[in-house]
Amino acid sequence: MDRGLRDIGNLSLGDQEDMRSRIERVTEDLKDINLFYNIEYSGVRKARLQTFLSQSLEELKEAPFNSFDQQNRIDYLLLKNYLSRQLDQLDLDVAKDKTSALLLPFGPTILKLCEDRQQMKPIDGKKAAQDVFEIGKQIMAMKGKVERKEVKISKTSAFRASNTVEKLQSHLAEWYGYYNRYDPLFTWWLAEPYAKVAVELAQYAASIKEGLVGIKPEEKDAIVGDPIGRDGLLKDLEAEKIPYTPEELLKIGELEYEWCEKEMIKASQELGFGQDWKRALEYVKDLYVEPGKQPQLVLDLATEATEYVKKHDLITVPPVCEETWRMFMMSPEAQKVNPFFLGGDSIIVSYPTDSMPHEQKLMSMRGNNISFSRSTVFHELIPGHHLQLYMNARYRPYRQIFETPFSIEGWSLYWEMILWDDERFVKSPENRIGMLFWRMHRCARIIFSVKFHLGQMTPQECIDLLVDWVGHERATAEGEVRRSFAGDYSPLYQAGYMIGALQLYSLRQELVVSGIMSEKEFHDRIMKENQMPVEFMRALIKNLPLKPDFKSTWRFYKNLE
Repeated sequence: MDRGLRDIGNLSLGDQEDMRSRIERVTEDLKDINLFYNIEYSGVRKARLQTFLSQSLEELKEAPFNSFDQQNRIDYLLLKNYLSRQLDQLDLDVAKDKTSALLLPFGPTILKLCEDRQQMKPIDGKKAAQDVFEIGKQIMAMKGKVERKEVKISKTSAFRASNTVEKLQSHLAEWYGYYNRYDPLFTWWLAEPYAKVAVELAQYAASIKEGLVGIKPEEKDAIVGDPIGRDGLLKDLEAEKIPYTPEELLKIGELEYEWCEKEMIKASQELGFGQDWKRALEYVKDLYVEPGKQPQLVLDLATEATEYVKKHDLITVPPVCEETWRMFMMSPEAQKVNPFFLGGDSIIVSYPTDSMPHEQKLMSMRGNNISFSRSTVFHELIPGHHLQLYMNARYRPYRQIFETPFSIEGWSLYWEMILWDDERFVKSPENRIGMLFWRMHRCARIIFSVKFHLGQMTPQECIDLLVDWVGHERATAEGEVRRSFAGDYSPLYQAGYMIGALQLYSLRQELVVSGIMSEKEFHDRIMKENQMPVEFMRALIKNLPLKPDFKSTWRFYKNLE
């Protein structure tokens, strides 16, 4: 049987397959397809995924939606939304690859060599050597055009092409390593041309970055990014079930920032700095612990937050969850991308090492001061990400494929809002400034990330906004922007913190403040339903009417209306 043409998705289970089983099957099938067809640039991979996703959507239409209970209806809508979004992403990837193809005339040959190996087709060493030799000629010809500035292409497309060259170099190395020495004739033919092409690919990627993107070899930390435009943002907002335009998101960010600034001034006045809240912020930044003391600070803050939510019965904290979080220190290199703490199963603590330059040490200490760290710790551990990931692994874990920053990051920032409101949670003016810093930061994240993808801000302007609006240290601002646009996060990820938190906050008003549910019932229910867009969570908990062609309508941010 031809493995490439085998229909993995269609098991002819029809209406007998419940939604959980269907989701688990699709998840595993996609995992296998992506593992086997592992070259992102490949048209074969994209075609196989498109076939599978389209077939899965067609099969889903046959499911008996009207006879489902609310849980199965939500699962139906989650899977439909997920498959549609994956198809949209494929279309976007195809369009972007077309814009960078000009720089990759040798790409199809490398793809064929690697994919023939994946299909375990016989190898002709002499022919393969000629193919590799021709690849080298094409690389050198294109390298010359790049250096003579004869290629007209956008910076973002060129940057994508340079990254693709590096990935193709890695795949070609895997191809060569598979045959080398195991097939003596292959090695006899390929040793010299392959070694030459491996070097030429690396040099060509560097030439593209320097000549077309403007990144010199020594500028390893340069920020480029790849804006998706307004239409791309609208598609992502629909997939996230956010019925607002990019312009409305910007307005929400501005309104929330105005609230934060008013509260900052109040705290500043209490500390004797009057209206000049930035001076008060600088004062708070200097309240950091001495070298070697940061782990103990994190432990004390984690204990405080955990004991607080347990004492006031705000959410269930399972004993194993409370017992098993771990702490690690972040490397200086990692702090260039993640200048603050990271969390989840463990908390990874940012603090300078003796190897850092003096100025960078001070910025790291000031950026992770006592009051900033207080919010960060309960954001990352309990009741934030550590508790969230613990529960997600144990309750409806099949929904983890529907992970969204509006739920993941929204949950942790939501707790920052709840503890701000809770007068029982003791907050000095310094603590309030620390909490407001992060809240301002999430407002700025909406603005700089959305404007970047709209083509209205450059990465440098994004850095400047974080410094000027929020009071970031420049090094931490650079790290935040580098992290945002490096390609590891979706375009709406940074907006997901504040927008997701506002969704959960609004849902709490409907269910807890109204008296329908207790605080603990509400929080436990959200944790036990796992990952999904927050509007689906609202429909599930409130048992709202659902249809297969669900459209987002929940205008949760009343200040905008």
